[in-house]
Amino acid sequence: MSNEAYAGTIRLSVSQATSRFLSNQYSERDGVEQRLIAGAFGIFGHGNVAGIGQALLQNEIARADGEQEMPYIMPRNEQGQVHAAAAFAKTTNRLQTYMCTASIGPGSLNMVTGAALATTNRLPVLLLPSDQFATRVPDPVLQQLEDPTSLDVSVNDAFRPVSRFFDRINRPEQLIPSLLNAMRVLTDPAETGAVTIAMPQDVQAEVFDWPVEFFRKRVWHVRRPVPEPAALERAVALIKAAKRPLIIAGGGTIYSEASEELRAFAAATGIPVADTQAGKGAINCDHPCSVGGVGSTGGDSGNHLADKADLIIGVGTRYSDFTTASKTQFKNPDVSFVNINITPFDAAKQSAEMVVADAREALVALTEELADYRVDESYTAEIAAEREAWAAKVEQCYHVGNAPLPAQTEVFGALNELMGDEDVVINAAGSMPGDLQALWQAKTPVQYHVEYAFSCMGYEVPAAMGVKLARPQSEVVSIVGDGTYQMLPMELATVAQEGIKVIYVLLQNYGFASIGALSESRGSQRFGTKYRQRGTGSHLEDTDTIAGVDIAANARSWGIDVIEVHTIDEFKEAYKVAAASDRATMIHIETDLMGPNPPGSSWWDVAISEVSVLESTQRAYEEYQNDRKPQRHSL
Repeated sequence: MSNEAYAGTIRLSVSQATSRFLSNQYSERDGVEQRLIAGAFGIFGHGNVAGIGQALLQNEIARADGEQEMPYIMPRNEQGQVHAAAAFAKTTNRLQTYMCTASIGPGSLNMVTGAALATTNRLPVLLLPSDQFATRVPDPVLQQLEDPTSLDVSVNDAFRPVSRFFDRINRPEQLIPSLLNAMRVLTDPAETGAVTIAMPQDVQAEVFDWPVEFFRKRVWHVRRPVPEPAALERAVALIKAAKRPLIIAGGGTIYSEASEELRAFAAATGIPVADTQAGKGAINCDHPCSVGGVGSTGGDSGNHLADKADLIIGVGTRYSDFTTASKTQFKNPDVSFVNINITPFDAAKQSAEMVVADAREALVALTEELADYRVDESYTAEIAAEREAWAAKVEQCYHVGNAPLPAQTEVFGALNELMGDEDVVINAAGSMPGDLQALWQAKTPVQYHVEYAFSCMGYEVPAAMGVKLARPQSEVVSIVGDGTYQMLPMELATVAQEGIKVIYVLLQNYGFASIGALSESRGSQRFGTKYRQRGTGSHLEDTDTIAGVDIAANARSWGIDVIEVHTIDEFKEAYKVAAASDRATMIHIETDLMGPNPPGSSWWDVAISEVSVLESTQRAYEEYQNDRKPQRHSL
């Protein structure tokens, strides 16, 4: 096609050009096209209200021919909007995301935590933080950080280490290669994460004669690289030689939509499949090869098999310290690893045989190559026995009958029974991800949504909004602790504003259950981990709950319905009411701060002071020295 087909220019501001360009970007995988940037979150201030804000308004009320709609949602907190975008991207298997814009200074800097969460979880989000004037004429502008050593430094440089791509637009022409590279990174499964383009507030409003070609529809094809034949051959040889292989399915398995292929591979070979937080649901819990969570927050079934495995096959996992139990989980001295991952950085971990490939493509190839391989019947019997034993413990945790307050595991059990296979449960921080990883029985890849790479308190409230936008047909249930709630509750107002129907389950235990338990086990006596009315003397002497704090009332004030319950039977009835409603609803229930929690069969490395005058710390350090003996730093 000749260049004449794209002849001509159009005069637009940088912000208007950004909006028009983004509205015409699409992703494609397996023949399915969809909008890459599904909409915009934005909180406006003087840094962007007259730039990107004007462009989004113009898109809404005076959209030009060839410009697609860019739906806009007004959130309440800049961090919250990025969490919502990340949750949306996770739910769409990284094929779609939202753009997020914020004003200069504190507004933009608030997005840094969300950027780190997205990048750590390998989730695409597009961030457009406002910046100081490119001309520097009015310097120092309101909310500008001045660095006397370099006038080019701004607070937005804090995005550099937490972004997979960073750029600053100081001239209009720079926008063209910047946006094109941004789309490349967003749609590359090996590189994706937070993409940040800093937008000086004067440049946002500056005009340029843009080539019309720049705004044509672009389809970004999400690649599925196949395994290199030699790497596949090496992996097959290792698997055939293994007597006790174990698959660990990570988030990459789900993002690749490889669940069907994983189930087929496991059924054909008999190899058991454990899961990470991001990978739970990759294989259905009732599959005979499914052995549940592995690592620090895993269950006995997965961990017992991991302890003795002679080969670990990692599929789409980044091997966090929770997955490896801080390098103590794989105790067989002869254990080796085969890692299937689209990212070489992750494929190389654990000194593994690397298979750099798409998870689905690799599993298909392995299934074909291992047509004559199956684990020994004795191993199959052991897998079945471990599954049965752990299922009994799960049942006990779900129906423990704790009194006078229910255990949070009983709440999870009720939800696991009440929620549909295509509904979504959300969590991120505290003791709850650990209990959920060990206990939750997921039958589909969509049902379990726990953010545990960054484990960011506050994620749960805005994440529910992002998940519901991605899956309007599902019941979306976000489990929120009282500690997490107090970090980022204000997006409840956005949920009410937009009429987004989600269910929040608020577990009130007047403290940080997870950190309290960790503190106690590490000799620090739960110091600073309970919400208690301040008295005199040591914090350990404060026992009364804080007068006047009412989270249920606070949640109501944001505009959502709240149902307060006290028993598991009441909780079940409340859930039915919430599910039948067309409004966002919170179910508030008090649970026991002290558990009981699922039985543990693994370890997590949290360093303990080598010297202390406290006997509790001294005892904990002795235990720590013993517990860390199985660590293998060489892996």
